[in-house]
Amino acid sequence: MIERLLGWAGPRVPLLQAIVLFGLGVAVLAAGMPVFAGIGQHVLAPSHPLRLVTLAILCGAELLRQRAPEIALTVALVVAGVELTYGVSIATVLVFADLLFAATVFGSRRTNQVVVWGTGAVVLGLVVVSVASAHDIKDVVVTLLQVCSLPLIPVWWGMNVRHHREAAAAERARADQLARIAELDRDAAVRAERSRMARDLHDVIAGHLSAIAIQSSAALSTVDGDRAATRRVLESVRENSVRSLNEMRAMIHLLHEADESTVERLAPARLRDLALLVESARAAGLDVDACSDVEGELPAAVDLSAYRIVQEALTNVVKHAPGARASVSVGRADGALVVEVVNERTAVGAEPALDGGRGLLNMRERAQAVGGVLVAGPHERVWRVRAELPAEEELS
Repeated sequence: MIERLLGWAGPRVPLLQAIVLFGLGVAVLAAGMPVFAGIGQHVLAPSHPLRLVTLAILCGAELLRQRAPEIALTVALVVAGVELTYGVSIATVLVFADLLFAATVFGSRRTNQVVVWGTGAVVLGLVVVSVASAHDIKDVVVTLLQVCSLPLIPVWWGMNVRHHREAAAAERARADQLARIAELDRDAAVRAERSRMARDLHDVIAGHLSAIAIQSSAALSTVDGDRAATRRVLESVRENSVRSLNEMRAMIHLLHEADESTVERLAPARLRDLALLVESARAAGLDVDACSDVEGELPAAVDLSAYRIVQEALTNVVKHAPGARASVSVGRADGALVVEVVNERTAVGAEPALDGGRGLLNMRERAQAVGGVLVAGPHERVWRVRAELPAEEELS
């Protein structure tokens, strides 16, 4: 705002300012305003042609006030030094003060320090000379007001403007950093949400739909006369189809609705539905034994994660080790919920590859999301999936 009021911004401003200062200087010289006495014996009149030459040189240096303020100030110092020999005009003082201001504002940090310390030394020297040569205190005050204010005011003003510029630049940089951090946070939130949605979709597709495909194959291979087995398989297929459709419908509604509070949610799957998973696996032809001795309430996230881990583990057994015998056990140990799914590796290549598919990765992510751990792999001639999850809510 200060720069805008002063007119220091814009590529054409230095040229316009040089023209304005030259015109103002010509008017001052034409008016015959007083000239400050120099170190020489002869003082040139304000209307002397040499005054116009020095004024033109100073105004030409105005064109470099932003791009090269050090060069512009050097030219001004040389011209002022020359004018000291025959008297310094008010026009020269005006242009010199503006170039001193520009060097303080637009110069490098080193240039700014040199200008500030140099101005301080000059002012201090003027004070010493004034005190030593004055006859009384009034002469000292008048001399200081006339002489010391000429270099002091533009430098002080320029320091204030530079301070505001640097403060504004620091705030802009800080705002850019905050905006970047906010963008990174949004990206991280989007990635986390996409990862969560991918896990949920995988659970629905790999859990229910894979069971449907396997059970349909079992139904097609059932002996024609075994109506009871066929009916049991078809009932399991229908149950998995209905549950899959309900979960998919709930997820689609959640994605379409802007306000999550208006979405009708399904009750999340819990370990109390473990029997349904076991029956579905048995309908697909898997021999499964299940044992669960969990009593009391579990945290909802832990309960859901345990259910999904068992679901994925049984699906992997049905897909990768058909005809194998499996066992599921759920219980508490040392304050943790322990979920274990074990199957015999009766077929060559029956064990699921650790780097294949998303199943094992999703199980690990679900366990880690609630603060637990999951281990999957060969163990004493069997394939075991074991998860240890926190069984109690953490109190804050």
